[in-house]
Amino acid sequence: MDHCPECDFTYDEDDAPAAARTVRDGVAEVAAILLAHRIGDLRTRPRPGVWSPLEYGCHVRDVLLVQRERVLTARRTARPVCAPMGRDERVEHDGYAEQDPGDVARQLLDAARLFGNVLDRLGPDWERTLLYPYPGPEPRERSLRWVAVHTVHEVRHHLFDLRRQVG
Repeated sequence: MDHCPECDFTYDEDDAPAAARTVRDGVAEVAAILLAHRIGDLRTRPRPGVWSPLEYGCHVRDVLLVQRERVLTARRTARPVCAPMGRDERVEHDGYAEQDPGDVARQLLDAARLFGNVLDRLGPDWERTLLYPYPGPEPRERSLRWVAVHTVHEVRHHLFDLRRQVG
């Protein structure tokens, strides 16, 4: 995918060096949404099959932590194969809807800092590659530049999802 028509995000690997800052900025907005709304409103799914705002917040946090580990693995291993993160299973396995929004907001900010730190330290390793499980069904070779930009898309897309729900 080069463009997401739903959130109007266009992938541009030249934007990778700014990804750490962009992720931190987007996550700050996600955290602010979680802190500004009543807990019940955050836990409620608007309709079956659509995550609640709190579930989106937990997903973004976990994406950042998983992406951080993928980047670190690619820096020390030649062309590692990334396992899928199990995004749908995590909602139940980790009890996303039962988590405290304040805790999730803090964890989001920490995860963005951790992920950003790893990107800020890449130096000449931006071109290292890994085998990435998206868009599937078979893993595709991707550069760390692409991983950074894809992570920006994840944050922006789910911020878009949150804004649609909370106004």
